[in-house]
This record gives sequence, structure tokens and C-alpha cells, in this order.
Amino acid sequence: MNALIKIGGSLLDDAAMRNDIAGQIASIAASGVHVTVVHGGGKQMTRFLEERGVESRFVGGLRVTTEETIDAVLKVLAGTVNTQLVAALGAAGAKAVGLTGIDAGLAVAEQLDPALGFVGRIVSSDTHVLKALAHAGLTPVVACVAGGAQGEVYNVNGDWMAVAIASSWEADRLVFLTDVPGVLGADKAIIPALTAAECRELIEKGIAAGGMQAKLNAAIDAVENRVHEVRIVKGSDPLIVQRIFDGEETGTRIIARHNDPLLPVMTAIMP
Repeated sequence: MNALIKIGGSLLDDAAMRNDIAGQIASIAASGVHVTVVHGGGKQMTRFLEERGVESRFVGGLRVTTEETIDAVLKVLAGTVNTQLVAALGAAGAKAVGLTGIDAGLAVAEQLDPALGFVGRIVSSDTHVLKALAHAGLTPVVACVAGGAQGEVYNVNGDWMAVAIASSWEADRLVFLTDVPGVLGADKAIIPALTAAECRELIEKGIAAGGMQAKLNAAIDAVENRVHEVRIVKGSDPLIVQRIFDGEETGTRIIARHNDPLLPVMTAIMP
């Protein structure tokens, strides 16, 4: 099985949480699952910039990335956050390798919007490096930095990075470790399973908005581009990674369409 796990930066900001998640990932990697990790680090970035008197500005949820900010992205995301996670995985027994999307053309981007500066939209992903590392029994850990065709360096949204790489890698499972336990329906209960069409309905009805809308749009892109399933779960829940790979139906599972007999027809989003 090929599995990509995307970890939000807030989960990695706490050493105990980082070590716990790393231990779970190391355990499933040792069981034979080929794991690639993609991580963010927005909270750490904001703190780093604040300490240097630089205000963080966001447009549409994306950080405006100046030359000064992209330098901080490299120092914090590709540097501190990535290295700390690789170290935690190593301490847990995994043979982890720190990467960015720049390495071996893993994620090539173009400028999303001049108003956002060095924020990139991924236009291609070459996952040969992931396949080579998996064959060698290594666990890639990818910071959300992409390269441009002319040598540019771009800050990339973590969910977009995860989807692009998972799709190119044809991952069997993409797991989003978030700060919520799953997707909520109109009744505020967790919806255990959704198709892409049902995700769109949640968005159209305004039931999924803000950060969850963005997460569902990412999930739709993934399952419609060669990823078998997406799971949205709360990363701080006890043993959440191990529970998913042990077969527990926790959080919300998203697939392209109703081709799985285990996927119930969802009624929580119906009028």
C-alpha cells in the first residue's frame, strides 16, 4: 500500500505530539506500508516572522509571500520543522529522509497570483524519487516548498502539495491529520463516508465552509485523480494513525463514487 499522510503544522509544534505521531507513522511503515509524509508549518512560520518584526498577511487563506517571507519558508519549513520531524521519525525507528518539492522535480509550480508573491500552484509532480526511496525502505518527509521551471522557489499550500503528490504517486490512501474529528453534517454529527458528489453538495448547501470547504475541495481533487480514498481525522486523537491502518472506520472517508459496498448512502446532507 502507498499512503500519504499530511500533517498540519500545529500538530508538529508540540514536541510530545510530534513524537507520538512519528511513532505511529514509524509503526505502520515497519508493517510494510510505503508512507510519504507531507507537512505544513504555518504556525511556526508566523511566530518566526513575528519575532523578527514581520507581519503576516493572508489573502483567501494564503500567506502573502515576499522575498523576505520565502527566505523564512526555507529556514522554517524546509529547515527546522522538516528536520525535527525527520529526527522524531528516526528516534521511532523509521529511516526518514527530509525533502522539499524542489528535490528531483517532486513538485513543480508556477506563480498563483502576483498579488501573493512567491505562492505557487503545482503544475506537475514527478514521484520517481518517492518510488526509489520506498524501494530502499525509506520514508520521505516533504516540506511544502516547490520549485519553478526557471529556478524559482514557491511557498505552496500543504493540502495542495499533498493532493498533487498523492495523485501522481497513485496513493491508495491520503490521510489529512487535522484539528477536527471529521466532516460534520447538518446535524453536527460526523459523516463517516462521502463521495465526491456528496462533498460538493455539502459545500453548495453551505454546510461545509471555510477550512473544511477547502479540505473537501482538496479531497475531491484527490479521489478524482487516482487516489483511492481520502481520510479526514483529528490528528491529536489517541493512536489515530494506527487505528486507521488497523481498519477502524474513524473520521470521514471520501471516495470518488458509490463503488464500494461498505460506503453507506449519506442522508445527513439531504434537505
